[in-house]
Amino acid sequence: MRFTAWLVLLGTLTLWSGNWIVARAVRDEIAPGIATVGRLLIVLAILLPFVLRSLREKLSLLTPKDWKILWALGFTGGGLHLALQWLGLHYTTATSGILYLSTSPIFILLMAAPLAAERIGLRQWAGVLTSFSGVATIATRGEFGWLSFNVGDLMALTSMVMWAGYTVFLRVRRDPLTTAELIVMVCAIGLVFMAPWLAWEVLLDRKIELSPEGALGVLYSAIGSMLLAYAGWSYVVTRLGAARAGVTMHLMPAMGVALSVIFLSEYPAWYHFAGIALILAGVGLSSLK
Repeated sequence: MRFTAWLVLLGTLTLWSGNWIVARAVRDEIAPGIATVGRLLIVLAILLPFVLRSLREKLSLLTPKDWKILWALGFTGGGLHLALQWLGLHYTTATSGILYLSTSPIFILLMAAPLAAERIGLRQWAGVLTSFSGVATIATRGEFGWLSFNVGDLMALTSMVMWAGYTVFLRVRRDPLTTAELIVMVCAIGLVFMAPWLAWEVLLDRKIELSPEGALGVLYSAIGSMLLAYAGWSYVVTRLGAARAGVTMHLMPAMGVALSVIFLSEYPAWYHFAGIALILAGVGLSSLK
C-alpha cells in the first residue's frame, strides 16, 4: 500500500512539473488566457455532472464568510495564477520558472501571518531573506551589479504568491464542500476573474485559432496537472500524511529541470544551482521550530 502511495506521489509531482514544460513548449500556439479558460471549462465539463445535485443542496448552507473564502480561493487558485505562469514563460525559461516553485513555502509563511494569525519568528525571517537572495540570484542570472528582474520571472513569482494565498485560504475554510465540489466552485469563480483577460485577448486577436499542439497543451493542463494530479495528491496525503507529502514538493524543481533538458533542451546554468541552493536553505531555516 505504501509503495503504491509513493508511486502515485511520483506520478503526481511529474504531472505538475510537466505543466511548466508544456506551457513553455506551446507558448506560441495559444494565448495564455484562452488556454486557462479552456482548462477551466474542461474541468467543469468533467466534474459538474457528478457533483451538480449535491452542490445545489450545499450552496444554501454556505455562510457569508464561506462565500468570501470561496471567492478568495477562486481569485488566487482559479486560473489567474496559471495564466500568469503561461504568460511568464513567454519571457523566461521553464528552468527558471520551475525553480521558483520552491519559494511557495516562503510566501505561504508570509501570508499565513496576516490571514491565519500565525507568528513569524526571527529564524523564519532569516529564512525568508535567504530564500529571496536565491530568487535574486536566478532572476538576475548572478549579475547583482544590475538588479533587474525579467518580466517573465516576475510573473512566475506572482503566480507563486497567488498559489501561496490559495494554500492559506484552504487552511481557513470551514465549508461543507467535498474536494470535487470545491474544485468546481474554484473553477467557476475563476472563470469570472478570467473574463476581462479573455476579452482583452479576443479583442486583440491573440492566438484565438487553436492549433493541435495548443489543444493538446490545454488538455494536458486540465486533465493531467489538475484532475489527475489533484486526485493523486489527495490519495497521497491521506496515506502518507500531509507533512511527509508536503516535503516532497521540493522534488519538483529537480524533476522540472530534468524535463526541461529532455524536452526543451534548456540546460541549467551555475546561477540556477546557486539560487535553488539558497532557496532551499531558506525554506529549511524557516521550517525549523
